[in-house]
Amino acid sequence: MIYIIDNFLPANMFNSLKLDTGLFNEFKTPNKSFWVKELPEEFIKYLCTRIGKIENKNIINILSFIREAKKNQDNEWGIHNDSIINNQQPDRAIVYYIESPNQKKLNGTAFWEHKKYGEVYTGNTNKQYDELIKNDYNKKKKWKLKSVIGYKPNRLLSYPCNYFHSKYPNEFEKSRKVIVMFYKTNERK
Repeated sequence: MIYIIDNFLPANMFNSLKLDTGLFNEFKTPNKSFWVKELPEEFIKYLCTRIGKIENKNIINILSFIREAKKNQDNEWGIHNDSIINNQQPDRAIVYYIESPNQKKLNGTAFWEHKKYGEVYTGNTNKQYDELIKNDYNKKKKWKLKSVIGYKPNRLLSYPCNYFHSKYPNEFEKSRKVIVMFYKTNERK
């Protein structure tokens, strides 16, 4: 299930995120680079508590950060799913929209269907998945666009980690900033 919550953060918290001018650091992976910065631990705890109340579950953060994409930086399609993060299988992910320069054009988070594998990857091996991502990560002809959840300031989007997705569009002239969090859930007792 995908869900969206507008006006997720109180105005003072949202404004402090918008005004943060700290630098983003390049994080290199075998396939690409991301520009990220850490979130304060108190903010992560707030996210977990708030999402836990919404989902009526305990939320265990696996990884969270602020991510920036802009011209000549993180401008590939990067269609993927998040099957393993920090050697763990997350249940869900969030994208929280801070700011985006393309407010007059469609932009946000896209969900895709792979022409061979469908909307989620259900293959048997990590090697098979690695090959899929290595070969098809940026080849739009291998994918069918299913939907785009539109950007809106202070909007939270939560979705299952096994859905194929990407930012939309792939390239931004000015800075696009979002919070990303991967998490596990378990039932409250």
